[in-house]
Amino acid sequence: MEWKIPLSDIDLGDNEIEAVTKVLKSKWLSMGPVTQQFEKEFAEHLVVKHAFAVSNATAALHIAHWVLGIRAGDEVIVPSLTFVATSNSILYCGAKPVFADITSLEDFNISPEDILDKITPKTKAITVVHYGGYPCDMNAIMEIAQDHGLKVIEDAAHAPGAEYKGRKCGTIGDVGCFSFFANKNMATGEGGMIVTNDDTLAEKIRIMRSHGMTTLTWDRHKGHANSYDVVDIGFNHRINEMASALGLVQLRKLDKNNDKRKNIVEEYRKKLKAISEISIPFEDCKEKSSYHIFPILLSENVPRNKFMEKLKEKGIQTSIHYPPIHLFTYYRKIFGFDEGMIAKTEFVGKHEVTFPLHPNMDKEDIIYIVESINEI
Repeated sequence: MEWKIPLSDIDLGDNEIEAVTKVLKSKWLSMGPVTQQFEKEFAEHLVVKHAFAVSNATAALHIAHWVLGIRAGDEVIVPSLTFVATSNSILYCGAKPVFADITSLEDFNISPEDILDKITPKTKAITVVHYGGYPCDMNAIMEIAQDHGLKVIEDAAHAPGAEYKGRKCGTIGDVGCFSFFANKNMATGEGGMIVTNDDTLAEKIRIMRSHGMTTLTWDRHKGHANSYDVVDIGFNHRINEMASALGLVQLRKLDKNNDKRKNIVEEYRKKLKAISEISIPFEDCKEKSSYHIFPILLSENVPRNKFMEKLKEKGIQTSIHYPPIHLFTYYRKIFGFDEGMIAKTEFVGKHEVTFPLHPNMDKEDIIYIVESINEI
């Protein structure tokens, strides 16, 4: 349907079209020099040593767990309040996701205290998600990891440009993973990035991204190599040049568009304060967010489906972030998970609604949304 105010929208213009057209005219469409430039500028933006562009964030998460040695019989502690790709990437390695609860109904990020409670002799890593672009308590999580000899993967799909204690999200753990899906702060349609400061891990990532090959097609095209060896099983998780061209332009807009998102969120917060049936998480967040989504919690007195349907009638698109992963049919069937495992996550799963948030919105959109909510 035609939305009056869509949930997300892309700041995409002539610069992106020109960048992609230039790639098409070059006739080099697979991973090559544009991707190398994208990786270089992304690494510089994050102040991280290594960045590798990949086909999507799921591929980044898969590689991250694989190069950290996650295999069958291992356990990885992960939030359930996230997109299913976060935990699926653990399954791809043959390991088991162990779900920790969120911190509180004011902070939807993974709870360091519950992480501690879920550690067993089989635990090999902690995978965190900076929910909505709001940084996790990384000091506490890194201290737990250090004390127990665990690796840390940051799912920063929501958090390009977010910072924790002055450090960019994605650069604090062993490996960071980013998404450039069509609804993200940086959008290339599909695409992702995996980053690390560890030289040894970086070499493993480089090899694993492309079939375990020691050289790439672009290297051979430029005459830097005549052949290649395959040194590990590897995957085909490469990005293409069109996506990287889009990514370069989107990266240069990132800070400006994150500031626009911040202004929209501040306007939301001011105007929604008077509505007692709605509470807004992360109001006390002291760290720098990327403001990827704007989640709210409805009171138990408000039926969510009816509320969302009424907004739909007014042309306002909403969503849910997220149905808890452990309650999906597949996870129940494979692992026997059931309701009551992680109470706060499950409460949010039943009462959260995500309102529209993107850099093309203005104050009039917020006024219309809030007026519509008041009428409902």
